[in-house]
Amino acid sequence: MKAETLRGNLEGMLLSVLEPGELHGYAVIEELKRRSGDAINLPTGTVYPALHRLEAAGLVGSEWSRHNGRRRRNYYLTAAGRRALADKRTAWREVSSVISVVLGGEA
Repeated sequence: MKAETLRGNLEGMLLSVLEPGELHGYAVIEELKRRSGDAINLPTGTVYPALHRLEAAGLVGSEWSRHNGRRRRNYYLTAAGRRALADKRTAWREVSSVISVVLGGEA
């Protein structure tokens, strides 16, 4: 699935992936793939800038750690990020139900 297809929903998906706990960037990408059954396989050039936008907006925090001698940045949801995720889920349910009706041809 291409990034253009996910436009407008990527940030909500990233928040959702971080909901259970902190992850480093590559683990975020892998979790998106796993949850989507490999349908979502985004490049780092798409995911990292989105994580940085979420951090700048105060929805995600990050901290550096060391693993096997290598530095990596771990991302986690902030309280504002949890509220934003709840709002995004509500909005998604509303939009997806309307789109399903329209595309499904139901009246």
